[in-house]
Amino acid sequence: MAQAAAPLLDEVYGAIADPTRRAILAVLAGGEATVGALADRFPISFNGVSKHVKVLERAGIVERAIRGCEHRLRLNPAPLREAASWLEHYRAFWEMRLEGLEAFVAKQQRSTPSGRARQTRQTGRVSGARVRHRARPDASAAPAGELRVAPAGVDEHRPAA
Repeated sequence: MAQAAAPLLDEVYGAIADPTRRAILAVLAGGEATVGALADRFPISFNGVSKHVKVLERAGIVERAIRGCEHRLRLNPAPLREAASWLEHYRAFWEMRLEGLEAFVAKQQRSTPSGRARQTRQTGRVSGARVRHRARPDASAAPAGELRVAPAGVDEHRPAA
């Protein structure tokens, strides 16, 4: 994708970020509609629907045809296809990376006796200790979020007996 396509992608993703605009697109996917017909379907004012339609028009997703005093709207799927194509490139990249991670984890589990390392990660216990992130309220203490290790069997949230 060229750099010139980036502003269009920004407009498209910005336009479809709003649930009302996505609902408008769903209506227009079924065929042409007037702004008035769209306004009747939503719990917002005619002017509110009109503003949403203008955002979709700026992104090129909706086209308007004026016949007399009637404004007919129709879906233009080309910008959505371009946005989907851009996203597809990254989906393929992440799927490849996740497959590699999955293979690594499977190899680690096979090389660890009886899956013990996996169990300790799931339970949060490491070599008989519980790992915690704690924020210390006093200013002289360690920074917030510092890693703390409490001995196994010690519950820091209960007062000592």
